[in-house]
Amino acid sequence: MNKPHVETPPPGLWAKALWMADRTPENRNRTVDFLRALSILAVVLGHWVISAPYFSNGIPAYSHILDLAPWSQWLTWLFQVMPGFVFVGGYSNSISWQSALRKNLGFGAWFDSRIRRLIGPVMPLIGMWAVMVAIANANGVGPTMIFIGSKVALIPVWFLAVYILVVALVPLTHRAWQSWGLASILVPIVAAALIDVAFFTADQHTLAWLNYPFVWLAVHQTGYAWHDRRLTGLRTGLLLFAGGLLSLFALTQLGPYPLSLVGVPSDAISNTLPPKLPLLALGAAQIGLVLAFEAPLKRWLSRRRPWATTILINGMIMTIFLWHSTVMMLLVGLAFWVWPTLLSAQPDSSLWWAIRPVWLLIYAVATLPFLLTFSRFERPGKPCGSAPVWRQLLGIAITCLGLAMLAIGGIGGPGWLGLRWVPLLLPLIGFAFATTAARSARK
Repeated sequence: MNKPHVETPPPGLWAKALWMADRTPENRNRTVDFLRALSILAVVLGHWVISAPYFSNGIPAYSHILDLAPWSQWLTWLFQVMPGFVFVGGYSNSISWQSALRKNLGFGAWFDSRIRRLIGPVMPLIGMWAVMVAIANANGVGPTMIFIGSKVALIPVWFLAVYILVVALVPLTHRAWQSWGLASILVPIVAAALIDVAFFTADQHTLAWLNYPFVWLAVHQTGYAWHDRRLTGLRTGLLLFAGGLLSLFALTQLGPYPLSLVGVPSDAISNTLPPKLPLLALGAAQIGLVLAFEAPLKRWLSRRRPWATTILINGMIMTIFLWHSTVMMLLVGLAFWVWPTLLSAQPDSSLWWAIRPVWLLIYAVATLPFLLTFSRFERPGKPCGSAPVWRQLLGIAITCLGLAMLAIGGIGGPGWLGLRWVPLLLPLIGFAFATTAARSARK
């Protein structure tokens, strides 16, 4: 009996992307994939632009331009795109969760696949930094340089720690959307606003950490609304964009919130740590732009090459997000050590801005080998089972705690081999605890 012929993609990344583009179903919302790629690329570009290594009185120094040139904080209104990413995530999670329900997969199998795709690629990054810090410590590199390098490189994992918890709540939040509709968006927005009032008027800084779920879940809920076409159209988009932008301007220029939409060390208050109302205003503006340009974007992405490029980027999107800061810190460290004059330009000088495009090109080229090496971890093998839900949730909670600690304090410390062993081991132990049972189920 002849076996049915199964098409295999051609070799080469671009050829494979074109092959996949030609086989994309017509009913796929390509805008979602494009916005996911655009969001991550904007994050990468923003991090590379604001990075400001230089020499201060002959001593290597590392800061970022937002601190050294306050006017540049306006740029964060363009490069802070995480609200848009979470919005798109709500749309995608609505599709995948409803698909899982139709197939009777259950939460365990559905969540297991997301654990592996979101957290799995982080493990090589943590392992590589553990080795590099141990080697640097053994060769006399100062703790300050190790702290700065590892913290900057591992800052991207903070968002994964937040987003995976949002994903874990999808069964509850999606049911809330189906039951209460737009009220499921308004309630967390009102809660976030009340917490901000308490933050500024009653000095309730600890309470403000509750805004992590309220702010990001509110944005995530709007993705459900987009999927169900409760938010759509040019008029709605323009109203959301204008309202969000005006609100953002009022909050930061007339209200008590700082201008920057990412953390700035010199600011006493951060709009992101923990998240505050300006991120919701920015999210409204970004969602408005998406709705306003959805139709022309769909037409453009129906073309072969733009869609193939989107497929190519999305195939390594986690690797780009996780490794771009590592590439930057490795190159900066190498320049400090081998060719110091490359970093002689003082930040915010005309020369510094003139050579930024050169540095961006260098960073991009240097990232390519990392993409080719580590993007394979974005494609985990198909599991034959999943761990009990309680193990998944507990394991991921442990993982997220470790990731948050690494993002805040880096990986270097006073411990054995110069490592901070608790935050280093928590993600590894948590991830193994959440997924090991799924592997044992194959036996």
